[in-house]
Amino acid sequence: MKGVFKLSEHGTSLKKEVIAGVTAFFSIVYIIAVNGSILQDAGIPLEAGIIATVLSSLIGCLLVAFVANAPLIIVPGMGINALFTYTIVGTMGLDYKEALAAVVVSGILFVIVAFTKLSGIISRAIPSSLKESISVGIGLFIAFIGLQKSGIIVGNPTNFVALGNLASPIVMASIINLIITLFLFLKKVPGNFLISIILGTFVSYLFGLVDFSKTHTSFISFADYKNVFLSADFGKITTIPFWTAAFSLVLVLVFENIGLLHSQVDGMLQAPEKNGKSLKAISISTIVCGLFGTSPSVSTVETAAGITAGGRTGLTSIITGLLFLASLFFMPFIKLVPATAIAPILIIIGGLMLTNIVNIDFTDFTEAFPAFLVIIMIPLTYSIVDGIAFGFIAYPLVKLFTNKKHQLSLSIYIISILFLTNFLLHSIG
Repeated sequence: MKGVFKLSEHGTSLKKEVIAGVTAFFSIVYIIAVNGSILQDAGIPLEAGIIATVLSSLIGCLLVAFVANAPLIIVPGMGINALFTYTIVGTMGLDYKEALAAVVVSGILFVIVAFTKLSGIISRAIPSSLKESISVGIGLFIAFIGLQKSGIIVGNPTNFVALGNLASPIVMASIINLIITLFLFLKKVPGNFLISIILGTFVSYLFGLVDFSKTHTSFISFADYKNVFLSADFGKITTIPFWTAAFSLVLVLVFENIGLLHSQVDGMLQAPEKNGKSLKAISISTIVCGLFGTSPSVSTVETAAGITAGGRTGLTSIITGLLFLASLFFMPFIKLVPATAIAPILIIIGGLMLTNIVNIDFTDFTEAFPAFLVIIMIPLTYSIVDGIAFGFIAYPLVKLFTNKKHQLSLSIYIISILFLTNFLLHSIG
């Protein structure tokens, strides 16, 4: 094992890699419950969603370990799971099986991008203000979903949204759990989100929101998962919504992963030679996710925990992946985690994604206004795709209106026309 991953050449040891792998796992293990909950909103049974999350995380970590020998955590990502559930399934008219087919197709397109020079061309062609605004908009969207799940915000026929009933057990438990989660996060307690889920589940139990009697001795049941595994339905592959979904997934996957890999592999790890290989591994994992029954994987920000703990090679990723597999034996307890324990994590993650707003140049209104449209329209339309579309359509317009057409690339024109065409066809239909 040491020879395969060249531990000595990377200045690390078996002990360091194991510790890093364990550290990385406990920093990201919350994704099992959170992603399972979000997939459930798309119609995927909770237990099946959890199994799909675990297996795709295992495969993703193994791929990046052997393809790139990098200590990355590859799991279904926050933000893109919201795109999958609340936009592709929720507003675009695809069911979860058709959405999984869109994930497979987006994976194939992502592979083409990752294995060619297209990744660099696309990254350079799209303005940084639009790339950053997508992260900010998705962050607001995730926080909005968390506030809804907590009951703090509810639907209102007059104002569309309003403050929920603060005397409700769900709201009170959510607020207490948010305070606990925020404290653990700000104190940088190792495994803070995992601890908050455990404490949050207990707090919810005190409010009568969790029934521990529902746990049983049958730890793993693949009954529901059999209907999800390899269930991708390509029946709508000739329709515009299907290709809009696939295109949107590729757009977010490329931007998010290129940005994350740059900060992790180039920055923290200082191993730029592993960047391209890592992107290739992640692109392949996207296809795996579609086949296994979950939204696409990304290299998560929690990867920093493993690198900080000393992880330098793919052995760290293997340890993390194997721990994901072992987590299946705790299935009955994972299924008990209530929305009141998950919502605070969504709210805080949304806040973290909002920090990207400092990278947008608001002194140039031709950059600021399209970015503003993306940020505000993603949560207000409850659609990541529609929010992105408004920004990409507005960008060439404001540049042309101010005689700055030299700042526009052919790629921007093409993407804008595609989004505009999609809007027009939807209005006609």
